[in-house]
Amino acid sequence: MASLLVLWDVDQTLISANGAGRAIYEVAFREMFGRELPAASAAVPMAGRTDRAIALDILTGAGIADARDQIDKFQAIQAGHAPALADRIRARGRVLPGVPAALAAVARGRPGVRVIQSVLTGNVRSMADVKLASLGLTRHLDLDAGAYGTESEIRADLVPVAQRHAAARYGEDFSGARTVLVGDTPLDVEAALVAGARAVGVATGGFSAEDLAEAGAHAVLDDLSDTALALRAILGHP
Repeated sequence: MASLLVLWDVDQTLISANGAGRAIYEVAFREMFGRELPAASAAVPMAGRTDRAIALDILTGAGIADARDQIDKFQAIQAGHAPALADRIRARGRVLPGVPAALAAVARGRPGVRVIQSVLTGNVRSMADVKLASLGLTRHLDLDAGAYGTESEIRADLVPVAQRHAAARYGEDFSGARTVLVGDTPLDVEAALVAGARAVGVATGGFSAEDLAEAGAHAVLDDLSDTALALRAILGHP
C-alpha cells in the first residue's frame, strides 16, 4: 500500500489562537532581558514565517546584541512557557470551519493509499502541541512526523525535515508528490513547490484565494467546511 504524507499548517489553517503566539514572545522577552518587548515588535510580520525568523527580527529590532546567537535560548524559554497558555487558548482560540471533519476524512485516506497526517508549522514544537491539544485536534495527527519553527528561519527548509521524520517513523519514502502541504499563506505554497510537493491553499488567513492561486497552489479552498471538496483538493478523492 502506498503512503501519503499530509502536512497541515497550524495558525489560520487549522485554528486561530487569537494572539497567543505573540503573547509567548512578550513572556520570553521579559524573562530573558528583564524589560518589556518594544511596541515596534508588533509590526514584525508573522504570517507564514517560522518562529526562528520572527525571533531574529524581534530581537534585532529590540537592539539585542548578537541576536542570532540568542535565538536558541529565547526559543527554549518560549517552549517552557507554552503550556501555561493552554487555558487562554481554550478560552479565546477557535477551530476554523470544517477542520475536525476534514482531518477525520483525510485520515480515512483513499483506496490503496495510507495517509499520515502531521503538521508543518512555524511554531516551536511545544507551542504547536498546546494549541492543538487545547482545541482538541491531536487525534488524527502524528506530531512526531512533522517539522517546527525551531529548525530553520526558512519555511521551505521544513518540508524535507518533516519528510525525513515521517520516513524514519513509517519506513516509507515521502519525497516529492508523496507529500501534500495545506496552508493559508504564499510561503506555505512556496515551501511545497520547492520540495516538489502538492500545495493546497486555504484562504482562512490574511491571503485571498486569488493570492494563493497566484503563488502556484495546485488547489485552493475558501475554507475546509466542504469536506468532499477538501478531500478532492488534498487527496484527489472522487
